[in-house]
Amino acid sequence: MNASDPTRRIFHQLELVNPSPYSRSEYIRRAAWELVQLLLIRPSPKRAYSWRRFWLRVFGAEIPASSKTRPSTVVRHPWLLKMGEYSTVADRVDVYNLGLVTIGDHSVISQGVEVCAGTHDYTKPNLPLVRSEIVIGSGVWICASAFISPGVTIGHNSIVAARAVVTRDVPDGVIVGGNPAKVLRDRPMPDRYS
Repeated sequence: MNASDPTRRIFHQLELVNPSPYSRSEYIRRAAWELVQLLLIRPSPKRAYSWRRFWLRVFGAEIPASSKTRPSTVVRHPWLLKMGEYSTVADRVDVYNLGLVTIGDHSVISQGVEVCAGTHDYTKPNLPLVRSEIVIGSGVWICASAFISPGVTIGHNSIVAARAVVTRDVPDGVIVGGNPAKVLRDRPMPDRYS
């Protein structure tokens, strides 16, 4: 590679990246949690919701008795997870919560969704870790295999369509879809249930 060619210059320098961005105590806590997920949560019966809630709470999650996770749900840092009443995190959801992830009441995170509350600052050559917060409102439905980007807020009563890539905040009461996700229409919310 010709270093004098500005179009071929490499901006980020991987030798400058911090190989240990967490404190020692956090690495120990993460290792213990990974063992619990592997040995006690993954093999648990599908309907053993209280068992999984117990272990999430032991490691600092705020999760009420009415909310559920599945055996194949992956939570990276339970101490950075807050769930509201009657919310569900489905099979194969990856809650990559390097930053705080808050899920409101009566919200559903469907199978295969990735909630990514961590990235790197690409404007700096050493790519420092960025631990961003994600807020998912109440009454939200995130459909299968969607991707929720760091720092995003999803408004109350909104729907994220299957396989959508959400890179910006979503207002209340809308349906978004696509890559990048755009507002498709308002969410119908009739006054009466059928």
